[in-house]
Amino acid sequence: MARIAFIADDLFEDSELRVPWDRLRQAGHETVLVGLEKGKQIRGKKQRETFTTDAAARDVTADDFDAVVVPGGYSPDHLRTDMDMVRLVRTAFTAGKPVAAVCHGPWMLVEADAIDGKTVTSWPSLKTDLINAGARWVDRQVVEDGNVITSRKPDDLEAFSDAILRHLGEEARARPGDSAGAEQGAGI
Repeated sequence: MARIAFIADDLFEDSELRVPWDRLRQAGHETVLVGLEKGKQIRGKKQRETFTTDAAARDVTADDFDAVVVPGGYSPDHLRTDMDMVRLVRTAFTAGKPVAAVCHGPWMLVEADAIDGKTVTSWPSLKTDLINAGARWVDRQVVEDGNVITSRKPDDLEAFSDAILRHLGEEARARPGDSAGAEQGAGI
């Protein structure tokens, strides 16, 4: 099974960490919470979820993982200023590993130089930032372009999780409406 890094700090969007975390674990994958410090307790912005980081970004490399997931909320805006976090995402992207970001998570993809020429989606307020970074922005549940997976918001998390599982070679469990609105970026 795969080993997946989730990168987060305080004020992540609660469900955007919890839902894909649980889905990947239920599929038998190992999830590792990478933060700024190992052993730091972080809280979601809605104060519904608390996690403890398993590792610090400075102590891991992309070689330690099969994929990277960037939940949204306010956390990505903070993490994109940390060069160890940016390095982790950039090296995973350049190695061709799945890099998935939801809501405000694509800000990290901008810092990691991972979206130039890619078709992506995000929370609507990031649209201009992503276009200015060279991406083509579309309003879809999930967009998969090469090894980059992006999604818009908490309502899209089941489809987002299914896309991550597909990239890990898993057969996503179909649910009515999960893939409605998904778009493959290549060839658009």
